[in-house]
Amino acid sequence: MKKFFCLARLSIFLVTIALIAGMVGCSQGVYPSPWGAAQYPIICIACGEHHTVGVKSDGTVVTAGSDDHGQCNVGGWEGIIQVAAGSSHTVGIKADGSAVIAGLRTYSELAVGGWAGIVQITAGSSHTVALKSDGTVVAAGWNGAGQCNVGGWTGVVQVAAGSSHTVALKSDGTVVAVGSNAFGQCNVGGWRSIVQITAGYSHTVGLKSDGTVVAAGSNIFGQCNVGGWRSIIQVAAGSLYAVGVKSDGTVVAVGYNGDGQCNVGNWTSISQVAAGSSHTVGIRSDGTVVAVGYNGDGRCDVGDW
Repeated sequence: MKKFFCLARLSIFLVTIALIAGMVGCSQGVYPSPWGAAQYPIICIACGEHHTVGVKSDGTVVTAGSDDHGQCNVGGWEGIIQVAAGSSHTVGIKADGSAVIAGLRTYSELAVGGWAGIVQITAGSSHTVALKSDGTVVAAGWNGAGQCNVGGWTGVVQVAAGSSHTVALKSDGTVVAVGSNAFGQCNVGGWRSIVQITAGYSHTVGLKSDGTVVAAGSNIFGQCNVGGWRSIIQVAAGSLYAVGVKSDGTVVAVGYNGDGQCNVGNWTSISQVAAGSSHTVGIRSDGTVVAVGYNGDGRCDVGDW
């Protein structure tokens, strides 16, 4: 696939966006509940450093965990189709393509409020990156390592943000990256046939079209030991670990497990996962949510969502 600058390929681009959105854990729409107004299943999840965020099928948002910077102040959000979580901030996309933000705004994250035409959003430690409907990318926040230098990107179908690097999947299945490369996390130029990307603190993970997985960056805790994975349909990168959902609904994980964040071996019927600094969250096929890992601040208290 090439860049989408003609009407003949516009429909392919929109389909690709929808598929990628599903892989990163979000359905592009707000749906009525089959159980009535009292219960709406979770359709999208995101993990920050100390908090967890979920989008319900009615477009409202729920949170768990630390709210020390107001990152959980999303009670008034409506019409949300996707969320992302940074260290101390939460961002969301509304059905009209605008973006909202809650939490710490030390840098230039306020610019997010003026964005339009957004189809996917991601959050790093202190920066936010969004994909526009025309395949270009915008970014706001801390840019000390150049992680926001995305202005020249085109033909992009998905973005992912690590601690201080940003990665983009292009429509031809190749990957580009900017920002810190201290551990080789931006060495993705040779990747091909990629269908989804995710970024951790200092590593990057890519899902290939054949269900195998590739990784680049720091491997001090084995977080890049994904070469043996097969039949993967979605990947998520935590700070120092990586998680994959298999086609049979089971989950695999590698990397740092000091808080039990990789203890997902008994999970079943999982449709998507999200990974934080030291906790992992999964959505079951029935819309309920499970979590493992550190819970000292309540970030894993998602059982009643």
